[in-house]
Amino acid sequence: MSQIREEIKNIFCEEFELDASALTDEAHLFDDLELDSLDAADMLVLLEEKIGKKINGEDFMQVRQLKDVYETVEKIMEND
Repeated sequence: MSQIREEIKNIFCEEFELDASALTDEAHLFDDLELDSLDAADMLVLLEEKIGKKINGEDFMQVRQLKDVYETVEKIMEND
């Protein structure tokens, strides 16, 4: 697992008080992890702070599963 994926998992565990065992790649953010739209906005801000880059909110609207979060952040990091 890449370092950024581990850091994202830590955000979910610490900030949203989720159990690490629930954080599978296929976990649906809203259905499985029970996040809501405010949590999603908070997550976007936390991720931007962590990576030091702006994340396009429209791109992030397409995120549904944890693997989508990883892929979106990794794509932003690669375009650095």
